Amino acid sequence: MQEMSTHRRMLLRAMLAGGGTAVCGAAHAAPAVPAPLLTRAIASSGEQLPVVGLGSWITFNVGDDPVARANCTGVVRAFLDGGGRLIDSSPMYGSAQAVIGHALKQLRHPKAVFSADKVWIGSGARGPAQIERSRALWGVPRFDLLQVHNLLAWEEHLRTLQAMKAAGRVRHVGITTSEGRRHDELVTIMETQPLDFVQVSYNVLDREVESRILPLARERRIAVIVNRPFRQGDLTQALAHKPLPGWAAEIGCTSWAQALLKFIVAEPAVTCAIPATSNPVHARENMLAARGPMPDAALRRRIAADAKRLA
Repeated sequence: MQEMSTHRRMLLRAMLAGGGTAVCGAAHAAPAVPAPLLTRAIASSGEQLPVVGLGSWITFNVGDDPVARANCTGVVRAFLDGGGRLIDSSPMYGSAQAVIGHALKQLRHPKAVFSADKVWIGSGARGPAQIERSRALWGVPRFDLLQVHNLLAWEEHLRTLQAMKAAGRVRHVGITTSEGRRHDELVTIMETQPLDFVQVSYNVLDREVESRILPLARERRIAVIVNRPFRQGDLTQALAHKPLPGWAAEIGCTSWAQALLKFIVAEPAVTCAIPATSNPVHARENMLAARGPMPDAALRRRIAADAKRLA
């Protein structure tokens, strides 16, 4: 009986991961084929990105600890194995850039990586030196995306980034904010500046960007990166021991983390959400949110209502 129970559990996991069906009792059934990875185009370049990326705030700030660094390398490996591409960091994040660089070196600099970093310094004149240090820490020839972090000295830094883009030294340019701060100013910048990306906070509880920023991003053809999809872990922790409602099976979710991510990436204006984790298992689980059925508008409302009620 134990052997049969284990077999059934394996089949169920394969079915959920692949978004398909499995036939019980088929001793030599073919492995489940994973559902296609959902990607969205960067409007300014046409490049496709998976809708789930990887953040590094706090989780990758582990210094020189060899065990912790090896664990972060495992997170990056699991993320890439799951089809992920965009990895985001900042000089603000302590040792995170160096830890990412170490991971990429250990993994022999995978070509799939879409490197996204930021400039975060009050002096526009010192921006280029900080950017070059960040590039060296990552060990990449150039960044795929550079963003002005939290609008700090944005006029000067945007001029630098646009000049770098024109010279072929960065591929995309953006600007970021978080936790709902300075949205009015962000809207003004989106309306007046040539941007490839904006980065904002968005999750089932923090939805202010739905009113102006997401519609404006669609109108201006600006890609959107979402930070704090789990409210820095507060949401997943609050929901950890709450059973998933019945709708979870309809969209192939086996965890609240996947449901919270699918709520975000089902919004057409969102290009990529960047959950941060220090657990390779969670990195693989998060990437499954980019596969299988996505909730429609009605189900997104149910997800938000249930998460708000239970969190």
